[in-house]
Amino acid sequence: MATTSLSSSSATTQPTAQSSPEPSSSVNLGPSPPKFLENDPARTGYDPSINWWMNYFKILTGKITPEGIEHYREDQYKIHEERDVKKCEENRDWLFKHSPTIRFLQDKIYALNGDIDASNVVCRRCPARIDDQGRVHRVGGGFSPDHGILICSNLMRDRSHLEDTLAHEMVHAWDHLRWKVDWVGRKDLRHTACTEIRASMLSGECRWTRESFTRGNWGLTQQFQNCVRSRAVMSVMNRPTCKDDKHAVRVVNEVWDSCFNDKRPFEEIYR
Repeated sequence: MATTSLSSSSATTQPTAQSSPEPSSSVNLGPSPPKFLENDPARTGYDPSINWWMNYFKILTGKITPEGIEHYREDQYKIHEERDVKKCEENRDWLFKHSPTIRFLQDKIYALNGDIDASNVVCRRCPARIDDQGRVHRVGGGFSPDHGILICSNLMRDRSHLEDTLAHEMVHAWDHLRWKVDWVGRKDLRHTACTEIRASMLSGECRWTRESFTRGNWGLTQQFQNCVRSRAVMSVMNRPTCKDDKHAVRVVNEVWDSCFNDKRPFEEIYR
């Protein structure tokens, strides 16, 4: 962006990918951060010192634990990092040229004196971590008002997935230029809740085909609303000023009606 640039798109339980000042000591930081696990072959069954296909066979035969599978996946991402980044950058460039959604959002951001293009949308490998409760902390992308948009190249399944992720972050960029969002929630967590509701609603990541065929959520009743709400809650939970899941749900509910019905800069939900 011109004087502004990039919040965070969620995949599983995840930390936000954004640059923000450290909260002051008077801020309630909520529960203590989780303890992340390093791979122990004796515990997980995954041994990085042997050939990849041997570990893969051990996965197929059930000899590697779910934690070990995550460590194996992360090591494979490291091996294929250059390939994944190159593919991500090619798809990013194609979307800026040919995607109606991305081009529309780019024009609307430019109208607010911002600028999002290939120069401040970067593709990088984003490591995931697994905590001692077995939860995987993973992020698909991020927006920072100071730097631009991050796309996690190792997690992009295809061009359509990248389009959803990029559109999500560009909605955050538009919101920030329009309203100067409090991303950390130091003053008001409702800022974060509102922009996350809008980004999940407008980006296409909660459309029925994505939820059904990609995530296995085959419900027909309120499926779209449930997806938007759950992703907004998950993002709010990762803010340092959010106390717990109940706090996140309460904040999302407080702004739900107004933010879910706010489709700006679009007129309708097209994706």
